[in-house]
Amino acid sequence: MSVVSQVILKADDELRYPSSGELMGIQKYLKTGIGRIRIAQTLSENDKKIVDQAQKQLFKKRPDYRAPGGNAYGQRQYNQCLRDYSWYLRLVTYGVLAGDKGPIEQSGLIGVKEMYNSLNVPIPGMIEAIRCLKDAALGLLSQEDAAQAAPYFDFIIQSMS
Repeated sequence: MSVVSQVILKADDELRYPSSGELMGIQKYLKTGIGRIRIAQTLSENDKKIVDQAQKQLFKKRPDYRAPGGNAYGQRQYNQCLRDYSWYLRLVTYGVLAGDKGPIEQSGLIGVKEMYNSLNVPIPGMIEAIRCLKDAALGLLSQEDAAQAAPYFDFIIQSMS
């Protein structure tokens, strides 16, 4: 949920107008809108490149994941890993656009550890995969944009830990 929606819902729940502090928060959110859109656009336009770079980085570090018996062994399992990479990257863009971690949590992190455990996917491997995804994505952004996007990747990593 965006900052604007949060302020409106909170004020409405309390039957009041938004406070001056809340309005200043909205103003800050709106001022950073162009940057948030730029980040989301860069990530979405480079999805395949980011995913490819991240998977190469991960499987170079952990070739056992692609070896027989590994969780990414075989074309089907490998494609599922790449699908998940792209999905997490998309979740990051949702968070960046909203200026809030709520969309990430609501759309993709509830029950994720339980799901991966039930599929016998090692959580440390998924955490390392998200780190590789983060490195690949942030490498395409300016230092300022990378600093703005990094906390969303970190939120996913922390949620999986």
